[in-house]
This record gives sequence, C-alpha cells and structure tokens, in this order.
Amino acid sequence: METQTREFRAEARFQRVSPQKARLVLDLIKGRGVEEALNTVAFTKKAVAPLVEKVLRSALQNANHLSQEQGLDVDLDNLYVKSAVANDGPRMKRIRPAPMGRAYRYQRRLSHIAIAVAERVQAEGLVHRVEEETVEQPKQAAKKTAGKKALPKKVAAHKPAKKATHKPAKKGAEKKSAKKK
Repeated sequence: METQTREFRAEARFQRVSPQKARLVLDLIKGRGVEEALNTVAFTKKAVAPLVEKVLRSALQNANHLSQEQGLDVDLDNLYVKSAVANDGPRMKRIRPAPMGRAYRYQRRLSHIAIAVAERVQAEGLVHRVEEETVEQPKQAAKKTAGKKALPKKVAAHKPAKKATHKPAKKGAEKKSAKKK
C-alpha cells in the first residue's frame, strides 16, 4: 500500500550568490515544516536569506494555487520542505588588475535555487500503537558475543628499566662542525 504525495516546486534561477553560500541557509530548512522554515529564514543573518524566503513563499503559493485549480485537498499547514537545493549556474569571468601590468582572473558564481514542498501524509493503518498496559518481562543480562575474546592478563615479571646510554655523535657531524670553525 503506497501513499502518493504531491510535490510543489519553486525556482529562482541565475541568482548572484555562490551555491556554497546558498546551501548554508538551505540546509537549515530541509525537512522542516513550512511555518518553522519561514521563521528560521526570517531570523537568519545571511544575505541570501531573503532570497530563500522568497522562493519558499513562492512554492507555498504554488501549492495553494494548484490545489484550488485542480481541486486537490492540500492542507497548507501540513506542508514541509521536501528538498532545497542550490545548483551551479553559469560563471561570469572577471579580471582584476595585478602588479606589474598583469591581470588576475576570477569567477563570479551564479546559482539556481530550487525548493520543493510536499504534504506530510500520515497513512491510517500503517502505524500500530502499543499501549502501556502490556506485561513487562524481566530484563535479562545480555550475553556478549564479540568476535574477539579478551586475553587473560599476564602477570609480568618485574624487569629493571634500561639505563639511558649516551651515544657519541656521528663522525660526519663532527667533520661538519670542524669545517665551520
């Protein structure tokens, strides 16, 4: 028995933010409810946060519009962020002046931000609740079935520690020090 969920998407393409920076904010909202995700983005102190909020609100409005247009029964309060990705867009090549008449090249990265929201479905009959009135069985100590067995500790005979002996320096080192003088 498979339950079908409808997914609603929104994209913002060719945005002037690097995908790495956009992913920092998108990772905060993945898997969260839409209301919680909107609150999280609203209080995030990143420059890309307003853009992510705009895309998230657009996905929410897409869900609202399509549910009305197609006659779907979608509960907007039950939506969650199913996926939030920032893909690489084209790169703009730029040149910066460098010393001695040279030029350094650098790249301005663009990104495509895509957010998909879906409804959390709680299928009836799939979840069985266990009541607390069940009889508790006494807990038995778990036996270890480790692959390696612990070796018995051996009693080591007391051996005196070795005395540190001074080794003379190598002859090559003595020759080098003599040449320096």
